[in-house]
Amino acid sequence: MPPRLTSAGDEDVFDLAPVSMWLEDYSAVARQFDEWRADGITDLRAYLTEDLSRVADCSRLIRVLRVNRRTLDLFEARDLAHLEANLDKVFRDDMLETHVGELVQLWDGQQQFDSLAVNYTLGGRRLDIRLRGAVLPGHEATLARVLLTAEDVTDRETARREAEASRLYAEGVFAYSPVSLWVEDFSRIREMLEDLRLRGIQDLRVFTDVHGEFVRQCMGEIRVLDVNEATLQMFCAPDRDTLCSRLGEVFRDDMEVHFREQLIELWQGHLHHSREVVNYALDGSERVVIMHFAVLPGHERDWRQVLISLTDITARKKAEAYLAYLGRHDVLTGLNNRAHYIDLINRLDRQQISPVSAVMIDLNGLKAVNDELGHDAGDALLRRTGEVLKEAAGDEAHVARIGGDEFAIVIPRGAAVEAEAMVDNVLRLLDINNRYYSTLPLSIAIGAATGTDGEPVEATIRRADQAMYAHKRKYYAERAGG
Repeated sequence: MPPRLTSAGDEDVFDLAPVSMWLEDYSAVARQFDEWRADGITDLRAYLTEDLSRVADCSRLIRVLRVNRRTLDLFEARDLAHLEANLDKVFRDDMLETHVGELVQLWDGQQQFDSLAVNYTLGGRRLDIRLRGAVLPGHEATLARVLLTAEDVTDRETARREAEASRLYAEGVFAYSPVSLWVEDFSRIREMLEDLRLRGIQDLRVFTDVHGEFVRQCMGEIRVLDVNEATLQMFCAPDRDTLCSRLGEVFRDDMEVHFREQLIELWQGHLHHSREVVNYALDGSERVVIMHFAVLPGHERDWRQVLISLTDITARKKAEAYLAYLGRHDVLTGLNNRAHYIDLINRLDRQQISPVSAVMIDLNGLKAVNDELGHDAGDALLRRTGEVLKEAAGDEAHVARIGGDEFAIVIPRGAAVEAEAMVDNVLRLLDINNRYYSTLPLSIAIGAATGTDGEPVEATIRRADQAMYAHKRKYYAERAGG
């Protein structure tokens, strides 16, 4: 039952109430409602929101009859006259939109209304108000007496707006981050690890060496809560549901090894860690990523929310692999280069591999071809030589281009018979190759040697080199004699 203001005691309560109270006359608003109904208006909300100046017109029809001290203090007014003279400063801007709801409730015949509104003090400070109104008994038809209370909820609403802004900011950072982000639930994994501790397991690495199925069981307990757009793009997924339904294609092969190390990190209490892992996109292509794992604040005891970020380094790894390849290979022929050749010789000496055979090859007439036909023709000869030697060497021997027109084949644990067979194989393949290039045949000088017990590999190579130069001198002597 709404309060009555009939006695002195009631008026004292009104003046001393700790909440802002207004006694207002809405009778002119009631008459305006009658006129609109007569004009055929049935949906007041639509009518008012169509033109907010109609709301302002209604607001001006309301007469303030009385306010209490708390109201004057709240709105920074000296007295009622000061407040009334500046009501346009109190009720403005956002107030018009919230006032629609109050008017609609009265239009619908409700005797009480409730809304959140925005007012302003006479000094210009914004107030968030919880406004409650009640038509006093006996004035239901005319709305001549309406009692309103205005509760200052500015602090609460400010906190709510800040929380909402923080939520939207966090969602925006997550959704539009250029890095793949996953929010996952690891709570079941935590329970499984704690169960192992209760069973007396102390070393998870030893335990998983014996029980590899435990790692797979844990992988099956990961729940993906959310992923961002960058994740869908990285893994070629049309949407989140498709990605989550096909996680077995993403986390496979070596992933189990990486995940085991992640479990050991968690077992040791490392709730934040990073490592390089390999995943796969839904189109089957490999993704090499740096994975950063972090249990989110507030979930250290349950692991219900963990954030995993994946930085795609696939292109970088390919570039590194290519640079490493270039560091050990000759670009023109695709064979190993001199750096790889020197490392091989040193490694064979350190490991005391025996016997070692070496076959040294030098391309005849390269300078003349470069001078007469150009370097493109000379490069073509070098590439053809590389193809012949690579095929002849097979998987057991190491073939390298060690100079401009110099090549070497090193055969670890290769006896003299294998060195002789290698020379024969090179010459046979060279003859076949020349059948397809009769206008510019390949000609090589070749020599072989097999190491003796305790002989350094470099000494064996020198003997093969000497045999090769003897062959070259014979070639040029025959050409001169011819």
